[in-house]
Amino acid sequence: MKLGLETPDYLIFLIYFVVVASYGFWVYYNKGSKTTDSKDFFLAEGSLTWWAIGSSIIASNISAEQFIGMSGQAFQLGLAISVYELVGGLSLVIIAVYFLPIYIRNGIYTMPQFLELRYDKRLATIMAVFWLFLYILVNLTSIIYLGALSLEKMTGFNYMACAVFLTVFAIIITLGGMKVIGYTDVIQVVCLVIGGLATTYLALQLLSDKVGTGAGVFEGLSLIKEKADSHMHLMFSPGQYQVHDGRGGFIDAYQQLPGLMMFVIGGQWIVNFNYFGCNQYMTQRALGADLTTARNGVLFAAFLKILMPFIVVLPGLAAYVLFQENADQAIVNGITDAGIVKPDNAYPVLLNILPVGLKGLAFAALTAAIVASLAGKANSISTIYMLDIHKKFFNKNLDEKRTVMLGRVAIVVSFVIALAISPFLRNFGQGFEYIQEYTGFISPGILSIFLLGFFWKKAATQGALAAAMLSIPLSALIKIQLPEVPFLNRMGIVFWLCTVAHVLISLMVSHGRNNDKALLVHAEWFKTNNAFRAGAIALCGLLVLIYVIFW
Repeated sequence: MKLGLETPDYLIFLIYFVVVASYGFWVYYNKGSKTTDSKDFFLAEGSLTWWAIGSSIIASNISAEQFIGMSGQAFQLGLAISVYELVGGLSLVIIAVYFLPIYIRNGIYTMPQFLELRYDKRLATIMAVFWLFLYILVNLTSIIYLGALSLEKMTGFNYMACAVFLTVFAIIITLGGMKVIGYTDVIQVVCLVIGGLATTYLALQLLSDKVGTGAGVFEGLSLIKEKADSHMHLMFSPGQYQVHDGRGGFIDAYQQLPGLMMFVIGGQWIVNFNYFGCNQYMTQRALGADLTTARNGVLFAAFLKILMPFIVVLPGLAAYVLFQENADQAIVNGITDAGIVKPDNAYPVLLNILPVGLKGLAFAALTAAIVASLAGKANSISTIYMLDIHKKFFNKNLDEKRTVMLGRVAIVVSFVIALAISPFLRNFGQGFEYIQEYTGFISPGILSIFLLGFFWKKAATQGALAAAMLSIPLSALIKIQLPEVPFLNRMGIVFWLCTVAHVLISLMVSHGRNNDKALLVHAEWFKTNNAFRAGAIALCGLLVLIYVIFW
């Protein structure tokens, strides 16, 4: 296995870089506001089309955590890890129908703004600070880490050089504002889909060549079923089988994906509803659009979402079979680090077996996914900081020009912090698990606050504060005292405990001042047009078919 790109690879990547940068500059100078406008910079208000909204949502969602982390968990757990993408697609449809109209009809632009409008300023401020820490210390940091790790494996450059390259590239895109991010994300999605599918095709072809008779990709698919049947199911039972934990030992697969219980208790729903429905860097793309455009964009994102297992899961499965069969020594050596099996190495090591030229395409696809995701998250960090913290507590009279300027400063500062912290993530065994578990410390309380705030008029600030404050300590307590509880089940348990606390406290103070802060909600807002309903039904049909085949 030869590390590094060759001249044709660099040329392909250079073409990608020039196209994205040139288009970004064109959007900035031709579609941007003629005056310095903070809403234009943070939200691209009213200017994103449905296909730009959908592409941007997926570009921000699909990043190193999927390409590297989820492919790593496909190596570790198999097809079952696709549940995040499949349930994510269904969750996006539900969010488009029920969440978006409440945000858009009430003029909501940031998640803390929703909390202030529905509850009060205290809760909005607490959660704004929580989100900033979460987005910088978990999301931004983990994407830089996993992205740089993959480029290190692929190019041979050291980790920090790769991390700095990704950070600088992302800063260039992000400083143009949400409009530049939204429209360049269309190119990024095209690159990651084409490059990702090419990698999948070649991984299956390699599997056919090394383990089978060389008959092609369909033989590669059949070999996965034949050689790794345990990796071809969507549901696990306790003790069903042990998998590599990335630290030199093994772990029960059920601990990672606890079968039906992650739906019954609600952990999988909490992950997706919180991520796509209560998350600034996901909803931000749609909040500046009209409701029909926003819904169509989110439905488009849902279809792209269920395409992702073909791009990020199948390569991990192919790498697992090649590793188990000891069919390619370069892959075996690359996945094993100092005698420890590292699932996160599966995708970047697999990229190194690509032929010249296609390696450059895969490099461009991976970089596109990483940079788009970093840009979207950094813009959301800047939006929350400027609109929900700085302008409220430090300078309420900032003009538009200075607001945008300080927003750009916040972007750079957040990237510098994440870049400095990212090398410390090497101490964690599996990147995708790290992201999901530690985001899950706060997401149960957040989702409880939002759902009750949407649909229950008696939900009071005191109850919401209790849910916010209980989420982290309850999660930590269960993790320490009951380590045998899978983290997805833990999230479900904490969600219900937070919700009970929220309801009881709200009922105790239901006669107070919070009742008049209920949002405007009208039943007709939840009605959809025929085209949307047809698309949603088609997507649900695909999901049912997948689960029937691979249960």
